[in-house]
Amino acid sequence: MTYADPRLVALYDADNPGRDDHDFYRALAEERDARTILDLGCGTGSLTTALTGRGRTVVGVDPSAAMLDYARHQPGADAVTWVLGDYQQAPGCQFDLGLMTGNVAQHLLDPDWRETLRAFRGRLAGGGTLAFESRNPAARAWETWATEERTSRKTAHGTLIEWSDVTRLDDRTVEYAAHNIFLDSGDTVTERLQLVFRSRAEIEADLQAAGLAVESVYGDWSRTPMSDDAPVMVFVARAR
Repeated sequence: MTYADPRLVALYDADNPGRDDHDFYRALAEERDARTILDLGCGTGSLTTALTGRGRTVVGVDPSAAMLDYARHQPGADAVTWVLGDYQQAPGCQFDLGLMTGNVAQHLLDPDWRETLRAFRGRLAGGGTLAFESRNPAARAWETWATEERTSRKTAHGTLIEWSDVTRLDDRTVEYAAHNIFLDSGDTVTERLQLVFRSRAEIEADLQAAGLAVESVYGDWSRTPMSDDAPVMVFVARAR
């Protein structure tokens, strides 16, 4: 999610603990000996900052000013170049590794999705790697996201009431709405976003069309080969 409200941004990392995906991407960066890394849709920057060191140049790009403000206060943030925007604002230099984590690929609607892949190809050094994940549409994850009952929890900004709903827009796109009420201030914040559930075949075809050769598709963060019922599709591609 883009998250425009700093109060919700501050809850993001705690709401998404564990992060086996971060372990996967850090290991990939080591294996590829990536010296220059572009993290598109970097969010709170928890992975971006973890990729720094070892003489690396790391760039984090995100369309949310609130997310980037939070990222700039992460430990190690001074070693990252932070950019507000999308693929169009990403630096034009060459990178060894490009990343889209947190299901960023699903946030990109057509034609921005294909334009983003082409932009990555133009910014990857010869043989450079692009890695990202997207939820497997066969798992139908969106069917579990709507919550009929409102829940509450304590936050640094007082009691927060939350609930969500999902609308199916077409055979591959859903709109997710996360509703939030901060009781102490009376503020109501609703974050809406559209997510595209592309099939493996569609994503592979789009990668090929952008000049990126699919190297691997995994069904989890432990690199299990992709299966029809896997919840996630993890793509690793190389610039041709």
